Amino acid sequence: MNTIETLYAGNVVAKTPGGPRQTLTFAVLIENLAFDKNVEVHWAGTDGNWRVLPCHFTRSAGLRHEVWEAEIHFGGEFALETLPGDVTFAFHLRMAGVDFWDSNETRNYCIKADAGIWVSPRWPLLNVRVQTHLGPDDEYLPITAAAHPWLQPKRVFVRWTADNWMTTNTSECVFWRHHWEKTHASSARNPSETGTSIWVTHLPVHDAYRVEYALACEEQDGTIWDNNFGVNYCARHDRLSLMTLNLHCCQEEDQEAKLWAIARAINDHRVDIVCLQEVAQPWNGETAFDANTAKLIRDRLAQPYQLVHDWSHRGFGIYREGCAILSRHDIELKDSCYVSPGQDENSIHSRRVVMAQVNVPHVGRLNVFSVHLSWWQDGFSQQFDRLNAWAREKESPAVAATLLLGDFNAKAGAEGYTYVTRVGGFEDQYLKAQAVFRPPGSNGRVAPDDQRIDYIFLRPGNRLDVKNAKVLFTPSDYGRVSDHAGYYAEFEPPL
Repeated sequence: MNTIETLYAGNVVAKTPGGPRQTLTFAVLIENLAFDKNVEVHWAGTDGNWRVLPCHFTRSAGLRHEVWEAEIHFGGEFALETLPGDVTFAFHLRMAGVDFWDSNETRNYCIKADAGIWVSPRWPLLNVRVQTHLGPDDEYLPITAAAHPWLQPKRVFVRWTADNWMTTNTSECVFWRHHWEKTHASSARNPSETGTSIWVTHLPVHDAYRVEYALACEEQDGTIWDNNFGVNYCARHDRLSLMTLNLHCCQEEDQEAKLWAIARAINDHRVDIVCLQEVAQPWNGETAFDANTAKLIRDRLAQPYQLVHDWSHRGFGIYREGCAILSRHDIELKDSCYVSPGQDENSIHSRRVVMAQVNVPHVGRLNVFSVHLSWWQDGFSQQFDRLNAWAREKESPAVAATLLLGDFNAKAGAEGYTYVTRVGGFEDQYLKAQAVFRPPGSNGRVAPDDQRIDYIFLRPGNRLDVKNAKVLFTPSDYGRVSDHAGYYAEFEPPL
């Protein structure tokens, strides 16, 4: 296999009320030898003028390859330009300072106007227009298979699973002679002028979080498969994302700008659930909640979030200080509980934890706790024991996972941390996600320079797997917004 190889190209002219509209589509396979790469298609229409169209990464293919694509439209209503017509093209890749071409051995590739689609004979059966993401309301996943003319298909089908191949489903693909006319208002035939035939189906994914599949074509000499170069195709819903941050109880300079920075990070990452500590509002006043820092963040978010909040004690003499949870999804149950023996409003060791049961579509019900505990010498173990017992009381077979997020005032590897992970049995999700990048033999142990006191803990055996985790609010991303960094993690239901 070469470093760069053409997969397919499309040339479709649609009849629209505003006049003909031509769409050109290009797809190329790249061997991923370096991160630094630039992919483009050089093409010319019937006017003979060569143009350069940038390609963008669309998905991984196999273990070492990527698919890059480009699409451009011409004509339609109010269009002044001439349609490109027949198109000649070649692909160019510049990677790590080295140039690679696929120009059909210097002859270039050609596809005529409104020819539909052409696929390289190297890939006789090809999944085109691959959709890797399932939207919140998607109940069906469209599949479009392109078969090279030499295949002469007798049957095209999709073998798929929604439970990691514990059960297997088969969906038949349909050959529709009027495919281009009905789906693109085009005069292209099926099979197209290039001889390529299009077969389509829709997988009934319904409530599945993730589906995995491969395409197959039965022809005279056997069965040809397209399984994404050995790893199968996959489409899934967005990962569950969580974030925790201690807000420093209104002690930050330029707090208005920092609240906007926090909101921008939540918006950019589309965080599902946010746990906040040292949330503050004025001690007195009928409108005190209007100044609540969790509410102020929520008011700056692009999407509606539900808010759960309660206070623990007087902060810095003038604030009601507590914890909060923001959720993009329905909160079905909310609660708060003092985990400290004392509840003196004037003691910083009066610690109340906030809890929300959140129903996340395609993931399940999650019990999420926003936590701020005292240091080890100030009653940590007693507070955690009460928290752990309370969390146990909230669990049931209907709950997919229990998550503790927040400021534990326990350095990584110290007594409090060990108490949570060994006695409590919780797993540090940031450490677990980062373990893949650690040197062999480290076994996911805490590094000597790990200064964290903020964590995302998950009870082992729960129905979530961490896939990614990182630090937020550092000089390299959104800037410092508190005397704490934020922590962000992404999860998927287990396979």
